[in-house]
Amino acid sequence: MSTTVLVGNPRPGSRTSTAAGAVARHAARAAGLPPHAEVVELADLAPLLLSPGPTLDVRSALDRVSGTDLLVVASPTRKATYSGLLKVFLDLLPHRGLAGVTAVPVLLTASPPHTLAVDAHLRPLLLELGATVPAPGLALLRDTVPEDPGHAHLLDPVLAPWADAAARGLRAAVRSGTTV
Repeated sequence: MSTTVLVGNPRPGSRTSTAAGAVARHAARAAGLPPHAEVVELADLAPLLLSPGPTLDVRSALDRVSGTDLLVVASPTRKATYSGLLKVFLDLLPHRGLAGVTAVPVLLTASPPHTLAVDAHLRPLLLELGATVPAPGLALLRDTVPEDPGHAHLLDPVLAPWADAAARGLRAAVRSGTTV
């Protein structure tokens, strides 16, 4: 069983990536999976995403995302929704391309009013692609996420209660591989 992190920030090594890694660790533990996650940084693929036909690297990333058991999808909030980079990548998946995948939507926001975007925009997109999303999305204020990934443990007080509340749904969804 596997966990994959999809980071939709156009800047590699961003706070979005730090937050996504921490969320993946907590979500995997809650789902009863090993804590290791493979990371797909869309910043690394950005120049290739609009090429005619997916390149080998893009195809590999699409296969990784659609073939994982647990997928943490993280993006900074842009224009009150997820990044265009994330949208371009997810548009390359076929209809129901995330069927059998349990997904956790995560948005980093600059202000509290944008916290609604995770369940208003990102969650429905993942559901449309066939993913099971058994828990509410997670919105994190950007300033609460450390820039240094070595300090990701500082998010534990926020993520532990969320993971505890989501544990049963995550565990059931990952084990069944069903879609909602």
